[in-house]
Amino acid sequence: MKVHAIQTGTVSVRALGLSGKGRGPARVVRTLMDSNWTGPLPIYAWLIEHPEGLIVVDTGESARVNEPGYLPRWHPYFRRGVRESVEPADEIGPQLSALGFAPEDVRSVILTHLHGDHAGGLAYFPRSEILVCRSEFDNAKGFAGQVRGFLPQHWPEWFSPRLYDFDQRPFGPFQQSRPVSEAGDVTIVPTNGHTKGHVSVVVEEEGQSLFLAGDTSYSEALMLDGAIDGVTPDLRAARDTLHRIREFTRQRPVVYLPSHDPGAGERLEARQVVRADGGSAARSACP
Repeated sequence: MKVHAIQTGTVSVRALGLSGKGRGPARVVRTLMDSNWTGPLPIYAWLIEHPEGLIVVDTGESARVNEPGYLPRWHPYFRRGVRESVEPADEIGPQLSALGFAPEDVRSVILTHLHGDHAGGLAYFPRSEILVCRSEFDNAKGFAGQVRGFLPQHWPEWFSPRLYDFDQRPFGPFQQSRPVSEAGDVTIVPTNGHTKGHVSVVVEEEGQSLFLAGDTSYSEALMLDGAIDGVTPDLRAARDTLHRIREFTRQRPVVYLPSHDPGAGERLEARQVVRADGGSAARSACP
């Protein structure tokens, strides 16, 4: 089994977006009114070369973000909170081709959540099984979903994901889980907070776990600090999620890989394991 980090362009957000201040609507307003921006952050998707078939986790962003009106200007977050840079060659389809694969080779696509920078490449996968947490889909669809910051108006017409609920099957500190592979080495765990149905994907390698974290935090350091981003709608759920992730890192060696962490690609290659005390250690990469 081999895992690839696929960078589909970059995103910049308001600096307070990394770790917001305050509570409730004031927290979001303060974030959007911040005058400072982060530098360009990667937009990672992930390819798992699994013996049972190729699995993609998140589809990255679309170069259509460059088109006027693709991101709705009536929405305060898209007007004030985000800047993206994506070229056609950055999209996940061309990136897969560069690795020697075609999108139609992909057996399954798992979406950590349905924000545009994680679901923007859906159009490449009409033949793949697409797995979406039921509560995430219900929260993101329709005009109400647009108000919450999703872009269902850009989902492909054929998009009809396989919706799932979690099994009452504990996985480490996570009370529920859903296995993806028959071998039991790819598992979805609930990590809500950033969105209502946000999930993460755990890939088990010999002696360690790769934690494909989506937007549970913008970086490993912020996870260790328990820092919650500036636009998360459910602080309590996000705080609980970060607590469970830190507990997971205490129970076993974990390579923590958020989608916008500039160090995630290098940590994946080095199999650099996070430690709950804030340190890290490199382990041998599996072939």
